[in-house]
Amino acid sequence: MTAYIARRLIHMAPIVVLITMIVFIVMQLTPGNPMSAMVSPDVPPAEILARERQLGLDRPLVVQYVVWLREVMTGNLGYSTKGGRPVSSLITSRLGPTLVLAGTAIVVSFVIGVPVGVISAVRRYSLLDYVLTVLAFIGLSVPTFFFAIGAIYVFAVTLDWLPPMGMATIASGYDGWPLVVDHARHLVLPASVLALSTIATIVRFTRSGMIEVLSADYVRTARAKGLRDGTVVYRHALRNALIPIITILGLLLPFLFSGSFIVEAIFSWPGLGQLGVQSIFSRDYPVVMAINLFAALSVLMGSLVADVLYGLADPRIRYE
Repeated sequence: MTAYIARRLIHMAPIVVLITMIVFIVMQLTPGNPMSAMVSPDVPPAEILARERQLGLDRPLVVQYVVWLREVMTGNLGYSTKGGRPVSSLITSRLGPTLVLAGTAIVVSFVIGVPVGVISAVRRYSLLDYVLTVLAFIGLSVPTFFFAIGAIYVFAVTLDWLPPMGMATIASGYDGWPLVVDHARHLVLPASVLALSTIATIVRFTRSGMIEVLSADYVRTARAKGLRDGTVVYRHALRNALIPIITILGLLLPFLFSGSFIVEAIFSWPGLGQLGVQSIFSRDYPVVMAINLFAALSVLMGSLVADVLYGLADPRIRYE
């Protein structure tokens, strides 16, 4: 397994370089330029040209890319055009809330989605199965922003059960356990909204995988031996149906990261998604490039995590 992971990391190196090229080219194709966001329109064109020459923006794109890639490899992601802070410090300060939000959404998705998918497969073609299927399709079809606005209206405005935005109550003075409870209350709505469509996906994949496995010969043999239904379903069938579910886990990392842009913007959650939206509107190109690069790398890491979990879930898969 260690040798396999090492080979995968080596194979990922050219893909990472290709990703950096795509990110750089896309940012170069965007309307405007970094100088339009950094200086006043009243600045004389000669001074703007001098500043572009000082920053190296007058160089060929290939030279600019090589310089940028060299700095990225050393950990220097540049400086924000809004405020002048290092991009790496901005990313670091916003990464924690995003990981908390995405991690909670992943846990909630699997804790709810896998059992519901199993129940839907065991009770297939029943009224319960049809109801769960309809709910799953609703979760897949309705946009995330609609769920977010509806959740705020119902649970924050109408019922006043949960706070509508932010990560903590401003000027609350909470400390210790009350602070943890306050953070948890603020986390409920964004994490639930972010997990809704993911739960629907997991339910559908778990159901199809379990239906296929439950008709296998070894499941009928286990039932013939007199094993309890719970043992047959969760110990024998579910483990062999985990492969498509693990595939979903590998795809969840980039999906939740991209979905957090909408959720964090609506709920004012101080994470990378909100930072990305703010940077796009303010044309803060260094920050946007860093976030795009981080999102692309999360896709590769999700694929690597899924491949490793394949071998742990199914001993028949071997990595030589």
